[in-house]
Amino acid sequence: MDLHQIKHHLARPTLKLTAGGFRPLGTDEESWLGNVFLFSPDEGVPVNQAGQPLLPYAQFYLPALPFISPLLTGVRVLTVFISNPFPEPFEPMGDNWVIREYGPQDMLVRKVLPVEGKFLKAFALNAQVVPEDFPLWDGGGVPADVEQAILELQRVGELQSYYDLVTHTYEHKIGGYPSFCQSGVDPGEGFEFVFQISSDAKINLNVVDNGSLMFWKHVETGEWAFYYDFY
Repeated sequence: MDLHQIKHHLARPTLKLTAGGFRPLGTDEESWLGNVFLFSPDEGVPVNQAGQPLLPYAQFYLPALPFISPLLTGVRVLTVFISNPFPEPFEPMGDNWVIREYGPQDMLVRKVLPVEGKFLKAFALNAQVVPEDFPLWDGGGVPADVEQAILELQRVGELQSYYDLVTHTYEHKIGGYPSFCQSGVDPGEGFEFVFQISSDAKINLNVVDNGSLMFWKHVETGEWAFYYDFY
């Protein structure tokens, strides 16, 4: 396996999301961090078992984005709510974090629902397609056979470092590979990485120590998995 074959085998497109830098139009077709305003008519902000509201982290309007994960096919709007402090990694969805998915036929209304304790600053998102995103080396998604091929190329002197060959998008993104700070983890068979929300001073988000919130979805059941790590 040569360098070209390795890159072709690993590369995935990703959608890099950048907060702010332009004036929002105020339409339903924009995606946001730190802001959720689309709800079903009978919905409010979700709360945990103690009755405390979860904080609005993201609202993605998927038809307007130039690229989405195949696991989001048929989803028009996706919203994310997370507790403060963060849930435990891989804690099941429902009490301390909630993702809501809405299809094309779901009725949605705009609501302004103040949330006590909210600290994220609201910014609309600019989306940029990155044609090639690559996994991080340590448990980030490099298959064993490709890893061995890379090590062999390093042994014979054709490659000095894996990171001389590839690039990785660490920012907020949909698709591509997760941005682990520590050794990567596997959420389980059937789960595929979908999106992440990364530490970002502009929106006042620091995931413990410059980490990222990462989300996977099961290809068959549609179940979501949540994980984060940090430096």
